[in-house]
Amino acid sequence: MAHLLFDGFRHVDALVDGVNIYARVGGAGPPLLMLHGHPQSHTLWHAVAGGLAEHFTVVAADLRGYGDSARPPPGFDTAWASKRRMAADMAGLMQQLGFMRFDVLAHDRGARVAHRLALDHAGAVQRLMLLDIAPTLAMYEGTQEAFARNYWHWFFLIQPAPMPERLIEADPVAYLRETLDRSPRGLTTFEPAALAEYERCIAIPGTAAGICADYRASAGIDLEHDRADRTAGRRVRQPLRVLWGGQGVVEANFDVPSLWQAAAEQYSGRALDCGHYIAEEKPAELLAEALAFFC
Repeated sequence: MAHLLFDGFRHVDALVDGVNIYARVGGAGPPLLMLHGHPQSHTLWHAVAGGLAEHFTVVAADLRGYGDSARPPPGFDTAWASKRRMAADMAGLMQQLGFMRFDVLAHDRGARVAHRLALDHAGAVQRLMLLDIAPTLAMYEGTQEAFARNYWHWFFLIQPAPMPERLIEADPVAYLRETLDRSPRGLTTFEPAALAEYERCIAIPGTAAGICADYRASAGIDLEHDRADRTAGRRVRQPLRVLWGGQGVVEANFDVPSLWQAAAEQYSGRALDCGHYIAEEKPAELLAEALAFFC
C-alpha cells in the first residue's frame, strides 16, 4: 500500500557494501535524506513527503533490518547494525543517487543513525533535523526508573538471542501494535494504510533479528564509538535543529536542550505539543519547521 501514500515517487534498491537498501525518491531540488525509527519504515514520512518534494529531491530510505531493506545474514555480529555501518549505508545510497552533499531529516532510530552520519561523514551532511531523541550515550548514562519503565523495549530487545526474537516472532503484529499504541492518541495516530505497511514489514522473516541487532548495537558497539568521540572532543559541526514531543518520554526524562548543546556546535530546538511520532501527529507543524530550517 505504500505507493498509494507516495504518489509520484519511484522506488530504488541500492546495493551498498553488499547490503540492499530500499528507498523512495521523489521531487526535485536539493537532496533531503529522511530516516525512520522503530518499529516503522520510510512510510512514516507519508504526510510530509509530498510537501517536501515540492522543494527538495526527497530520499526516504529504510534502515537495514527494517522496511524493505536487507535483514541480517546468518552468523552476523552486533557490528552489522552499528550506527556507523547504518550511516555508511546512507552515505553510499546518496552517492549512488549522485548526491555528494545533502540535508538529513530523521526520527527515533534513524535520528541516531543521522547523528553518526553527521560525525563520520561531516563533508556530506550539510544540515540535520532530528526528531524526539537525545544523544544515545547521554540517555543510557542518565537512565532512571521512569525512563526504563516507559522505554521498556530498550532493555527487552538487548537481551541475549534468541529470546526477544522468539517472543516478537510469535506475534509480530501484536508487538508492533503494543509499541505504537503508547502514543497519546493510540493507534488512531496512524493512517490505516501506513499502519498496514508497518504490519506487513514487521512480519517479514528476519525483522525481529534486525530490530534486536539495532538495539544491541546501541547498547554496545555504538556506546564505544560515542565514548571515543567524547574523549576526542568530537561534536556535530553542522547546523542542528532538534524537535521533540512535549508529551513524550524523552521530554519527561531528559534535559534535551542541554544534552544537545553539549553534543553540537550549532544547536537550536523546541518541544512540540505531541508525543513521540511527530511526523504523524503534527505533520503540518513539522513541514513548516523543515521548510524554515532547510530552505
